[in-house]
Amino acid sequence: MPHYQTLGTIPHKRHTQFRKPDGDLYSEQLFSTEGFSNDYSLMYHVHPPTQIIKTEAQVSVAPTVAEEKMLKHRSFEGFSIKPEKDFLQSRKAVLVNNDCHIVLAAPQESMKDYFYKNTDADEMIFVHEGNGVLKTMYGELPFGYGDYLVIPRGTIYQMDFASSSNRLFIVESFSPIRYPKKYVSKYGQLLEHSPYCERDIRTPQNLPTFDEKGDFLIRAKKKGMLYGLHYGTHPFDVIGWDGCCYPYAFSIHDFEPITGRVHQPPPVHQTFEAHNFVVCSFCPRLFDYHPQAIPAPYNHSNIDSDEVLYYVDGDFMSRKNVTRGMITLHPAGIPHGPHPGAVLKSIGAKETKELAVMVDTFHPLMLTKEALEIENGDYVMSWAE
Repeated sequence: MPHYQTLGTIPHKRHTQFRKPDGDLYSEQLFSTEGFSNDYSLMYHVHPPTQIIKTEAQVSVAPTVAEEKMLKHRSFEGFSIKPEKDFLQSRKAVLVNNDCHIVLAAPQESMKDYFYKNTDADEMIFVHEGNGVLKTMYGELPFGYGDYLVIPRGTIYQMDFASSSNRLFIVESFSPIRYPKKYVSKYGQLLEHSPYCERDIRTPQNLPTFDEKGDFLIRAKKKGMLYGLHYGTHPFDVIGWDGCCYPYAFSIHDFEPITGRVHQPPPVHQTFEAHNFVVCSFCPRLFDYHPQAIPAPYNHSNIDSDEVLYYVDGDFMSRKNVTRGMITLHPAGIPHGPHPGAVLKSIGAKETKELAVMVDTFHPLMLTKEALEIENGDYVMSWAE
């Protein structure tokens, strides 16, 4: 995040004495996801953020790869992932490689007894169903249907859900999730041709400071293992912070589609980028306005990328039998396009109400055991006339 933010109370100068009302020092912490050479924030804690009082034995949460190499189109029923009470237990990785993990989750309960920290990956949580508040040491972020929550690695957080019916599409990125370079000026501002701007980005607000001692469990994930770290002070004891590294929310409903006289390629839908993959948002929009335009996408070959499409809501004129939460995987090396009849059916159509999230990875994805359990086995044959 290149945009400076501040919340709460901070000293005039960094790395200087900042005292509490009783004269004791607040504890300064530099938070960055890339050492000392990139964006960072400075947080000021009531207590040092280092006081571990107990640890638990680690347990493996690494995904089980069931199919490492393949070359055929696949489809999965995302809503067939069964709801589970616990947030972490509900997370099921379905497609994975060394750059990212694509995860489905249907948690029923808020995180009340523990906090969570992913030390390996930035997280992009897309909220398909449900609403609530993301609670972090940076403050609180209310979320709802259609929100992307982008959480830098190492952020300690809790998901506080307002109901028991929640569906999440999560991308864990092993590199920072950024605005696409093509949308950003050399000084860091989102440019005029970007499909969203700074006004659309929601940053943490309402910074409650918990000056509490006790036993606070933080479940931290590192290299496929989940560790239980017990801290002697509440992790949300921050009195103030400032900087350019923090979680934020962006609603897919605030994405402004780019349209043209003829069909526009997927890069116009790009929303985020990371190392070796991009995220795109397909939103309700007017179709192409050339008198001979064909609104349906043309057949194309993914020679350099695997294409993952997560269907959210609306009508998808290029696909048959689309369901909410469905995932399609079109791997690199084999062409794909509209299902039979979709091209002719699209001619004359004026608009689409589709809503979907796409992830294009530049290295092949592997299928997990959980993916095979929710697969539509006949999808590969769905182009047959």
